Amino acid sequence: MVDFEISSLLLGLVAALFVGLTKTGVPGLGILIVPLMAMLFPAKQSVGALLLMLIVGDMFAVTYYRKYTQWDRLWGLFPAVAVGIAAGALTLSRIDSATLKPMLGGLVLGMLALELLRQRFGLTEVPHKWWFVLSAGFLAGFTTTVGNLAGPIMSIYLISKGMPKHQFMGTAAVFFCIVNLVKVPVFANLGMITADTIRFDIMAIPGIVLGAIAGKWVLPRIPQKVFNATVLILAAVAAARLIVG
Repeated sequence: MVDFEISSLLLGLVAALFVGLTKTGVPGLGILIVPLMAMLFPAKQSVGALLLMLIVGDMFAVTYYRKYTQWDRLWGLFPAVAVGIAAGALTLSRIDSATLKPMLGGLVLGMLALELLRQRFGLTEVPHKWWFVLSAGFLAGFTTTVGNLAGPIMSIYLISKGMPKHQFMGTAAVFFCIVNLVKVPVFANLGMITADTIRFDIMAIPGIVLGAIAGKWVLPRIPQKVFNATVLILAAVAAARLIVG
């Protein structure tokens, strides 16, 4: 059993606050949580511990924003997401997630570049192309399984759909709640969820609650253009962080 020191608990509290905030107010902050969790647990266990924290945050996000969910933007994603989750689980059983991070960062940058080109040249049909939807779904399923890293992929996908911020948050909330719950038995089977990670997650709940409340307060105060720009900038930061390690 891991004995958490004060410094570890403080790091966990910061990670928990970020989980709540990213789920209800500032999407994209999730990339800051990953290195914090990696300081507390071995690589795979850190991903498992973070999953349960994210699910708690998802519950708040769904409660706050579910009425804004755009289901028509999700149905086409789920089959490809399922394939991505299966591919990610198979990959994790053979390769450490750290080995994949530079490749994942490159994929995020590729999607970001496509979105910037779409905005620059008015390519409004791209987000509705079957190949774009299937690619986004597969990458979201794959990246969320190998490292809880689907946030940047889904952020770019939802921004490309031109959603107002509350629709963005509601659609993302439902998507990640469903996907993260599906991942629980997968992670448990891979030994990524343990008694220590569960104990840590229980201690982290108050921080997640505080972050979620703060995020709900922040979101209405962010102008739409600032929200969109922030989401894309944080996606770029996430990609760079994955590439440089």
